[in-house]
Formats: sequence, C-alpha cells, structure tokens
Amino acid sequence: MNPILLVGAGPGGLEHLTLAAQEALQRADVVVYDSLIDPRILALLSPHVETQSVQGLSQDEINHLLLQYYNNNQRVVRLKSGDPFIFGKATQELQALDVAHCMYHVIPGISTVTGAATLAGIPLTDRDWGRTIGVFTAHAPEDLDWSALARMDTLVGLMGVGHLAIIQMKLLQNGRSPDTPVALVHRAGQVGQRVWRGTLGQLTTQLAQAPSVLIVGPGVNYHAQSHLPLQGKNILITRAAGSASELAELLRYQGANVVSMPTLVVQPPPDWAPLDQAIRHLQQFDWLILTSGNAVDYFLERLWYHQQDVRALSHLKIAVVGEKTAFYLQKWGLRADLIPSEFVADQLLAEFPQDCQSLRVLFPRVASGGRDVLVQGLQQRGAQVMEVAAYETRCPKEIPGFILDYLRQGYIDVLTFTSSKTVVHCYQLLEQAAPGQWQDWLKSSLIVAIGPQTSRTCERYFQRVDMVAKEYTLMGLVQAIIDCWQR
Repeated sequence: MNPILLVGAGPGGLEHLTLAAQEALQRADVVVYDSLIDPRILALLSPHVETQSVQGLSQDEINHLLLQYYNNNQRVVRLKSGDPFIFGKATQELQALDVAHCMYHVIPGISTVTGAATLAGIPLTDRDWGRTIGVFTAHAPEDLDWSALARMDTLVGLMGVGHLAIIQMKLLQNGRSPDTPVALVHRAGQVGQRVWRGTLGQLTTQLAQAPSVLIVGPGVNYHAQSHLPLQGKNILITRAAGSASELAELLRYQGANVVSMPTLVVQPPPDWAPLDQAIRHLQQFDWLILTSGNAVDYFLERLWYHQQDVRALSHLKIAVVGEKTAFYLQKWGLRADLIPSEFVADQLLAEFPQDCQSLRVLFPRVASGGRDVLVQGLQQRGAQVMEVAAYETRCPKEIPGFILDYLRQGYIDVLTFTSSKTVVHCYQLLEQAAPGQWQDWLKSSLIVAIGPQTSRTCERYFQRVDMVAKEYTLMGLVQAIIDCWQR
C-alpha cells in the first residue's frame, strides 16, 4: 500500500514548498487540500491528479475521505497550509489513520507563523528586545492564559481576525501598553499580500480580513524586506499551457510574485503529411528557418520519429529568430548559422544572404501561419520557400477561476505578453469570461510587450501598451518592467 503523505505547503506559492513537498505532489494521484492553499500550487499539478477540497467537511468526513483513497491504493497527499503540526489539526487525522492501521509520513512546511513575519519584513526575535515568542490561535480566546501571553516579548496570533477587540482588551488588561507595535499580515505569501502596521490601541480600527496573521511586539517597527526591484509586485505572465517558464524564474529572481496564465495550447499539426514529405526530401534544401522553440522541438521530434537524427541536417544552414530559439536548438546539439542582431523576422530578412537566387528554404512553422514578411521577402529575392505546419496552437477553453479573481480584485500590477497570439487569446478569454467588465479590472495594471509586433497587437486589442522591451528577449522584457517601476 502507498502511505498517505501529510504535506506542509508553506504560506504561499510554489516557491515556498520544500523539495520534499514538490516531489510528493509530482508523484500524487490525489491531493486533498485545505481552503487556504495557494491556488497557484494546484494549477501546477498534472491533469491526471484528482483534487479534493475539504472546505465545509467535518473532521470525520475528512478522515473517511483519506481512508477511502488509501484503501484504493492511491498515492494520497493531504496538503495543509503552513506546517501540518502548527494548528493544522493533523493529530486528529493521524489518530484516525493509526486506528485504521494506515501507513503515513509527515513532510514539514514553512510555518505561517514565521513565514508571514519574514515575508512582511518583521523580525520576531532579537538579542536585545526579543527573547521570547508566544504563538496562539484565537478562535477561542476565552480559553487562553492572557497573563502569560502578555509577558511574551513577541506574540503571533492565527485565526484571530474575528476577535481583535477581545485580543486588544485582554492584552491591555494584562499590562501591555496601548503603544505596543502591532501588524496584521493579510494573505501572507500569496497574491494580494498586504501589511497594516499600527499600535495595540489602534488595532480595533482595522477591518481585518481573513486570512490574516497578527503580530504584536517591537519587531513590527522594523522593515527588513528584501531590496529587490520588483519586490511585492504581482506580475501575470501569459504562456503556453503546461510549459515551464523561464520568464517566471527571471521575474521571481527580481522579487516579483508571479501568476502564470495559460493562453496557448500547443499540439501536433492537423496533418503530418506535408512535414513528413519535407523530411523525406531534406537533401533538396539549402536553409532551414526556425522561429520558435516549438518549431525546433516539433520538427526535430518528427525527424526522430522517422528514425533520423541531426546528421540528416549536416548539409543545411540554420537560421533562427532570437537567442531563446537558438537555445532550444543547442539542446538538440545544433548551432544556428544566423541569429539576427534584433530578434524579429524583419531583421532576419535584412541579415539573410542577399543573393537568394535558386536557394531552397524549408520553413517549419505554426499551422495557422503568421506574418508573411519573411516569406515574401525571400521569394522576392528569388528563393524557393516551402512552408510546412510543424505544430498548431489554439486558445484554452477558459481562464482559471483564481486568476479571474486576482484580476477582479485588482491584485495584478503587470500583464506581460511575449507574442501576438498570447495577446489575442488573452483578449478572447477575458471577453468570454467577463464581457464589458474586464476593461475596468485592468485600469490599474501595466501592459508590457516583448517587441514591436506584440506591441501593435496589444494596441489593437487592449487599446494601449505601457512599455515595450528595448531588447526583444525575456531578459529585455524583465528590464522593461524594472525600468517602468523605477520611473
């Protein structure tokens, strides 16, 4: 039988998962999760993974659910916010598993107690003023020893937003000064994190929202957050469904909180026959043009399908548009002969050999085609260009609900677009989900494009673009966002 894994998810997104937690989620058949789990974690699960929320279920019902999955010999992850053993009701579930003689294993997570404080830049301890920490859950404040808690240098309270008046009264009655620094950290580690700082005397003036972590003590006066250029900014990136994102990595490195929105579904072309015929007659071509990572992968995978490898391309010169496409090519052990100085098709045409008379060019591309400037330009110079469909892209069926919520609530600071198709599909998805409303949701968000063609498409569909990368690369896009915020 497979053991049930109780996994701590930490206080926020994927970046706060431990390596052990990531591995457990990758191997899971079923994920049973709490309501406070960041939806970005669930969005990264494989499509075959069954997900089950426990919101609204009693503890007995949760225990029964776990046992049911266990007896089916499924690999079950019980995903809990923060750490399973810090106010996570893990003991009740483990007792039920013990009674049923189930195997289980607990994987710790970053506790919301410490995670919320660190993410808000609030130190909980210090050798001069913070030698003790009291941690409490305030869902039943009448059961707590307020005299003991009030003597702690620092207090951290969970599940207390509905009892702020009682907490304030009890601490004041037991000797804490009304001038004691206090913070409320709302949605710690998630998109939309906010921090209110004040004093104990001001605590009840705040309309606190759940989930919020209460911190009481002198550390609140510190602002020890990282000094990264995009710290705290929520950036939505549009990408292909299921793809790992180099852009997300680059943005997180600069401090951003990243939300990935699938706007492209990449799949095989409607008909392999034209590409198969071109592969059978590779010796007839002089040049191979590849303008995207998808074109590289689909073309070379099809070459392997026909029991050929990169040696079949030894007589060809290869041109690519952009360093990213060149990188995909290098992963297959190939080097591009031509990478234009500016990563757009127009510049590839400008730097292509002028004497194209009788040159035979193979151009595997997306089935729907694209801008014809490159093909027409080469044909005008006398080249024979064969365009073949190597892959197809389509729009996803819908926007994930949690991303719509982020947009509706105004959490997103920046939307990024790396191709015209991501712009068009994003527009279509928004129109489908919230016609007549989504325009207002984006009024406070910046729209940033990777290059001039994507910029023109943004202006057509969104009526504006706020920034265009000077260098048409992912790093150039990140730098454009940094420049925008620094201004």
